[in-house]
Amino acid sequence: MIYITIEQILTKICCFFIFLATISYWGNLVRKDFFSLDKVAKSCMVLVFVSLTVFLLNRWFFSRHLPLSNLYESLMFLSWLLSLIHLVLDLKNKMNWLGSTIAPSILIIQIYATLFIPKDMQGAATLVPALQSQWLMMHVTLMLLSYATLLCGSLLSLTLLVLIFRKYQNFVESKASNFFDTQKDIYTGIENNSENRVFSLSINFRKFVLIQQLDQWSSRIINLGFICLTVGILSGAVWANETWGSFWNWDPKETWALITWIIYAIYLHTRINNGWRRKESAIVACSGFFSVWICYLGVNLLGIGLHSYGWLL
Repeated sequence: MIYITIEQILTKICCFFIFLATISYWGNLVRKDFFSLDKVAKSCMVLVFVSLTVFLLNRWFFSRHLPLSNLYESLMFLSWLLSLIHLVLDLKNKMNWLGSTIAPSILIIQIYATLFIPKDMQGAATLVPALQSQWLMMHVTLMLLSYATLLCGSLLSLTLLVLIFRKYQNFVESKASNFFDTQKDIYTGIENNSENRVFSLSINFRKFVLIQQLDQWSSRIINLGFICLTVGILSGAVWANETWGSFWNWDPKETWALITWIIYAIYLHTRINNGWRRKESAIVACSGFFSVWICYLGVNLLGIGLHSYGWLL
């Protein structure tokens, strides 16, 4: 059918441009003087967003329902949300670190969706009776939006941890270097390290500003994701009561959604009340990163519970 051909072309276009964006973002981090790489990366991300948008609209038009009926469609929708979040945040704050983490995440999702999910599970299918409800758009969309925002915030926290570790390592190395340089100055009577020290202070200041930005934006994004996750869980409870006659069934996906909610609630609580910053809160956010993937993908891989639509095993 024609819509299948269109989807195949769009997925190939998406994979090509997201791969190019990943290479460009990483190359821009290595060589700051290559300003063209930043423009190439951002242009590629726009093309990725457009191709995913057309893909979802095409499937929505031919399937006559929101393209969230199976694992393949939800992965494509998750990729679209990640690209949308990237574009919105890039307009507000020019942060190349965000693109260097989101772009490879989308690339991994696209590779997994197109190569590892069986072809017979990639096609549009009729909704099962449990999904034929008006709650589908609200609940599933909110849950995927929460996954996307929480993953973005956690990736920024992971980047924050890497920078803090490198800053500490550079601090130790600079202390050792200054010690030996001082000893050398004593014996030679020459002090020629002032320029190097000024340069080192300038680099450390830029790292400090970047760490502050990452901490601020990761907190904001996680706050948004936590709100979406809360509303998504509540809407899912109402939908479960209408479909299965109970608000909560301790289904594996429900349980892991609750665990994820608790982890990020701890993250927000400690930042507000105990004043946690940077490393401690980033560690909690990184643990939430793995919890989100278990909640979203783990149930589908195992094929257990009431939410295992489109499982693989």
